[in-house]
Amino acid sequence: MPPMSAFKAYDIRGRLGTDLTETIAHRIARAYAVVTGADAVVLARDCRESSPGLADAVAAGLMAQGVRVLDLGLAGTEEMYFATAHLGAGGGICVTASHNPREYNGMKLVGRGAVPLPDADFARIRSLTEGGEAFATASGGLREDRSAVRADYVAHVADLVGQGIGPLRLVMNAGNGAAGPTLDALAEGLAARGARLDLVRMHHAPDGSFPNGIPNPLLPENRPVTAQAVTTAGADFGVAFDGDFDRCFLFDGEGRFVDGEHVVALLSAAHLVREPGATIIHDPRVIWAVQDAVRQGGGRSVLAPTGHVFLKAAMRREGAVYGGEMSAHHYFRGFMACDSGMIPWLMVARLASQSGRGLTEMVGALRRDFPSSGEINFRVTDLPLVVRRVEAELAPAARSTDRTDGLSLDFGDWRLNLRASNTEPLLRLNVEARGDAGLVAEGVARVKALIEG
Repeated sequence: MPPMSAFKAYDIRGRLGTDLTETIAHRIARAYAVVTGADAVVLARDCRESSPGLADAVAAGLMAQGVRVLDLGLAGTEEMYFATAHLGAGGGICVTASHNPREYNGMKLVGRGAVPLPDADFARIRSLTEGGEAFATASGGLREDRSAVRADYVAHVADLVGQGIGPLRLVMNAGNGAAGPTLDALAEGLAARGARLDLVRMHHAPDGSFPNGIPNPLLPENRPVTAQAVTTAGADFGVAFDGDFDRCFLFDGEGRFVDGEHVVALLSAAHLVREPGATIIHDPRVIWAVQDAVRQGGGRSVLAPTGHVFLKAAMRREGAVYGGEMSAHHYFRGFMACDSGMIPWLMVARLASQSGRGLTEMVGALRRDFPSSGEINFRVTDLPLVVRRVEAELAPAARSTDRTDGLSLDFGDWRLNLRASNTEPLLRLNVEARGDAGLVAEGVARVKALIEG
């Protein structure tokens, strides 16, 4: 087999027909079974047109190794996480390319308890896939329909979030991804527990041709459709999901997109209301709003490098109740320290319901007190050289320097983080300030001039 370019830092993602085929998916599954030694593996898939065929190839590969395949069918990545732990399986695989273009697909892999695979295991799976050697077959493989586990997932999420939600009117944009059926089941379960939610559904039916565009609400050009729907419906806020709904993105009642660090701050506050003094994990890109929320809630904030492997490890190591990244990955102790796209909007809804403050009001205060630039990407030929240049010029005036993830410089009234992407050849810049959006603009201009040389 040629080198497997579909293997990325944390998962498998590639262009169909070249980077990823059903033959490659079959070999990956067999290699996964060999490396993990799992006797039962949960399998889920998103709604992409190529996903059923790839899921069949994965199931066949696992069964050839004697594995019981616990098949969820069309389901989100977080449902795979839940079922892996709930059913006591040796691991889980979700066939998905999340928010990538339609000509892509991939897989997300976890081990027992929905814990990320160790780097050595992931590398060994890649090596065995590339090696081309024949795998020894084993008996006992079979495929079981376990789609009914969704009811247990709904009950778990509802219990985790708690009661007292609503009355609220929310716009829910599933993006024609996998979120629709799960959202329907969750809405029914929440209503049975007393939640008062009026959900305005849009782009709700799963459709792998993505007639309304690829479900990637992080792209600014994809936001207006949800924003307009929020204002038209007179909703309290809006929610838009990516393709496998392990991420959700929020819009306030005025249709304005809510920046990721402000969602982390709100979720930190929501957890600390229920568990004062708890530990919160967050990434180091934009931190002041989060740290202020944690401080006000009497909690403890801990930095971890960007990336789900690092956040999940820190969650378990620190016993944290919650971990958040500004890229909209949110991790919960009560959800196997895994990320979920359904729990965040529900917790924000409960916070709004319990506090008597709407999302628009809460986020407005955060925008005023902690303005930020949003993530700005640069393509540069020599990333280390550029970072050294920025540090040499600006670090002497900084109050503190942190290297948890890239370079962070704190100047007291403004702050920057400059880091290389884990998944793309990009240098990413974030700038924030305390109550002065002008300082953000000045900081961006200063750093941009240094980066562009």
